[in-house]
Amino acid sequence: MTNKTENAAPVGAITRISGPIVQASGMLSTHMYELVEVGAAKMVGEVIRLDGDTGTIQVYEETSGLRPGDPIFPSGSLLSVTLGPGLIGAIYDGIQRPLSRIAELRGPFIPRGEKATPLPLDKKWHFVPLVKAGDAAGPGMIIGKLPETPLVEHRIMVPPDQQGTVSWIAPEGDYTVEQEVCILKEGSQEYRLKMAQRWPCRVPRPLAKREAVTVPLITGLRVIDTLFPIAKGGTAMIPGGFGTGKTMTQHSLAKWCDADIIIYIGCGERGNEMADVLATFPHLVDPKSGRPLMERTIMIANTSNMPVAAREVSIYTGITLAEYYRDMGYDVGVMADSTSRWAEALRELSGRLEEMPAEEGYPAYLQTRLAQFYERAGMVQALSGRKGSVSIVGAVSPMGGDFSEPVTQHTRRFVRCFWALNSDLANARHYPAIHWLTSYSEYVDEMAGWWEKVDPDWREMRAKVLDTLQKEDRLQQIVKLVGPDVLPDSQRLILFISELIKDGFLQQNAFDKVDMYSAPAKQVRLLKIILYVLTRGHAAIEHGASLHQVSHLPCIQELLRAKLTIPNDHPEQFDLLEQAVRKQFDELDKESA
Repeated sequence: MTNKTENAAPVGAITRISGPIVQASGMLSTHMYELVEVGAAKMVGEVIRLDGDTGTIQVYEETSGLRPGDPIFPSGSLLSVTLGPGLIGAIYDGIQRPLSRIAELRGPFIPRGEKATPLPLDKKWHFVPLVKAGDAAGPGMIIGKLPETPLVEHRIMVPPDQQGTVSWIAPEGDYTVEQEVCILKEGSQEYRLKMAQRWPCRVPRPLAKREAVTVPLITGLRVIDTLFPIAKGGTAMIPGGFGTGKTMTQHSLAKWCDADIIIYIGCGERGNEMADVLATFPHLVDPKSGRPLMERTIMIANTSNMPVAAREVSIYTGITLAEYYRDMGYDVGVMADSTSRWAEALRELSGRLEEMPAEEGYPAYLQTRLAQFYERAGMVQALSGRKGSVSIVGAVSPMGGDFSEPVTQHTRRFVRCFWALNSDLANARHYPAIHWLTSYSEYVDEMAGWWEKVDPDWREMRAKVLDTLQKEDRLQQIVKLVGPDVLPDSQRLILFISELIKDGFLQQNAFDKVDMYSAPAKQVRLLKIILYVLTRGHAAIEHGASLHQVSHLPCIQELLRAKLTIPNDHPEQFDLLEQAVRKQFDELDKESA
């Protein structure tokens, strides 16, 4: 928890400065990816290249004012994240400096070289031991617990690189993160454990084994849960042009998904947009518990006007925090908004390093870095023996909505859900603007077992909806040429039911108290009734009824309003609606006979 470079002698001196990239001589004793401090202000940096005694350093702060000859101070450790109680509810920048605490101490601007500690050092936590003297404690084992927030029990773990026999454990009581709570002995080696630990942010935390994904991450958004589900431990991307609703969709996921912990990474977003997030999130209420949403949320704010190098490291900071809570046995959701801005930071840093550019100026290792990030998701058995998961949803902002650009294409290789936002839907105020013909999920087979416990017909209904929407798309091409009147009623029924699916099922109002979240049971009941109308409508038309008669049944308007009028906890109202639909179609059949 202390600054190891405070009394360190400088190891080198600056020879060249290019924005956030600094070259220094005399760096022979340093190591790749070592954390260093740059200049008299001791700004945070990381060694990213070594060539003889010349080192290249990526500085995570504003470098104006540096000059050749300024010293470089070593740390002997990798760029790391501090892990422990006090993370939940915090707002950090890309290198885990607590923005709220800095604002209290320094005002609205972050001074260069600011070293505010990520965790509150003076706060005491009520520690409850879970082991006793003489117990064997392996890597990742949970040795104690404490209430971090009313929603999160923080579990104190043995660091992944330590193990031994418990020679002493602190009695139940109140301790700060810097006080020792356990001593392990392994032969002549002794480990003195505190409630806080550090871990290199670019190194994935070790795990016992990966598990198969079988449970969906329920989001409450019908177009996602029913048509394009994501698993707990899964990966998804939300590509879309400006104004299509990427941030709004991620806000909805952060609020409603059934993850235990949310890590929200604002990576390179506009300052006013991130300011709105920071202003609104602390006042949101967790719908499941009624508690403030920040009691299970960590935010990383690294806006577009902050140092570009810190933007590059921010997603690694966020994913390391997620893995830490995963190892406790929690399901963690990571919302990265936006990975395109992160890739642009890579491009700028690569240009300053004078590396050979690849597609559209991005570095040739763009796909490797994307893979390293998304592969840290998964459902795992942690070293503690508990199961936990990290689910990653990354927003992608292709210029002009062009999905063929490199970030979108390379990200698509490493994720299994593709939720494509459509500008036409967004302009028509259809939210979420996820297009049903260009989106897909590769988790359908794995999720089918869970969904079929909700309704055995889930897979069949999902396929029928997508088939109907595809037929409607083909028919629309004919309609544009010759108009709808030339189509027979059986085909015009497809157009009618497709509009019913779009308006009555896929479109969702994030500001309506009933419609903002749709439980799985409500989703399948609503969809089943819409598809029943399709089946009975075809039969009625075959027996002589007209499309006008079908579309003007009173139950149709009730069905359109059902998403707004039937709450999640009143499924009996769907029974009444289904009875009304059946009765009105029976009466229509009698009239047509």
